[in-house]
Amino acid sequence: MAEQTESSIVIDASPQTVMAVIADLGAYPDWSDGITAVEVLSTGPDDRPTQARFHLASGPIKDTYELDYTWQGDVSVHWILTKGDMLTMMDGSYTLIDNGDESTKVLYRLAVDVKIPMIGMLKRKAEKVIVDTALKGLRKRVDALS
Repeated sequence: MAEQTESSIVIDASPQTVMAVIADLGAYPDWSDGITAVEVLSTGPDDRPTQARFHLASGPIKDTYELDYTWQGDVSVHWILTKGDMLTMMDGSYTLIDNGDESTKVLYRLAVDVKIPMIGMLKRKAEKVIVDTALKGLRKRVDALS
């Protein structure tokens, strides 16, 4: 990945439970800040999404973009941007680490670029807000379903 932002969180659930929430893209509008709709365009043999279209409305930023997904069981998922109106790059991943005590460390990495010029420092700050908000939303969603 290009220059990226990363952060982690510990969630009191198994990697399988956490990955099930991550893989349920259609539910993202319920817990992922700014995502207003998700359409799964194709799925793989494991019924997990391989392509999806997202509709984003976060403050002044509105975009429709498509991502391709690569899944590695309940260990990791990686996505890349294939289409976007405002976004020119979105390269990210979740990696799950089983702590062996019914908790999972979730590592989120993200690199984003947009069509409008933006100073690198501001871009990293925006990524950090996205990553931290997503991790907190993920934990809240997993907790609510447990």
